Amino acid sequence: MTESTAPIDALSESTRHLAATGYRVVLDGDRVEVHDADGGTTSYGIGTPEAFRVISDYWLRSGWDTKYVYSFSYMGRPIIQLPEDMIRLQEIIYQIKPDVIFETGVAHGGSMVFYAGLCRAMNHGRVIGVDIEIRPHNRSAIESHELYDLITLIEGSSIDDDIVAKVRSEISSDETAIVLLDSNHTRDHVRAELEAYADLVPIGSYIVACDGIMEGLEGAPRTREDWYWNNPSTAAKEFVAADDRFELVEPEFEFNEGTITDRVTYWPNAYLKRVR
Repeated sequence: MTESTAPIDALSESTRHLAATGYRVVLDGDRVEVHDADGGTTSYGIGTPEAFRVISDYWLRSGWDTKYVYSFSYMGRPIIQLPEDMIRLQEIIYQIKPDVIFETGVAHGGSMVFYAGLCRAMNHGRVIGVDIEIRPHNRSAIESHELYDLITLIEGSSIDDDIVAKVRSEISSDETAIVLLDSNHTRDHVRAELEAYADLVPIGSYIVACDGIMEGLEGAPRTREDWYWNNPSTAAKEFVAADDRFELVEPEFEFNEGTITDRVTYWPNAYLKRVR
């Protein structure tokens, strides 16, 4: 057995999950053992960042299989997101204090209510949401919510020319926006959204391409065989390679007195920061 404090290769790419790579993990008291496909074993102390990454990787996969993210609500509306992703995102939102938080994908409206709550607390900003179908019961619940005065709903495909024009008409050229892409998660759709809405984001702000976790979920329930490439992470990487105004940036934690520096996230390779 190898005693190690260095990250193993399988953990160097955050979208690649141990559960899908032939590795076997054993929790043994205060140690975490990672057994690779060639018979090698690496051991980490339970209190190391490497052990945390291994355990988190399996926790994410277990959470996907058990639909863990389908168990939360925010101010009365279901919010199908990993709580850490929302808390990390609010750090960025508070830093930038955007005039507009624009989200594709409305679903039950919980994330829009979350962002509207931040706007209310900051006394600044508003939320725009687009979805190809806003179901009547969800629309009714959102429109009757106490934060609805900060929310604008637009129904239609986020990449339809008329809808893109409608969104642009809602945001003036001197307003700061953050764009959150959480609708159709195919590579082509996300890439089209990135092309359509990149100009809304000023220097220093972000587009966030959600749910890149798809890339590492081979064999998991509710997945497809092409997810290893057909996902938001692929779209984000391709977009920044073609558009030098943006870089994929891993936001630093606003506050950190611990040893963990990596997000436990459904959104790897998600933060596209406009740098020029």
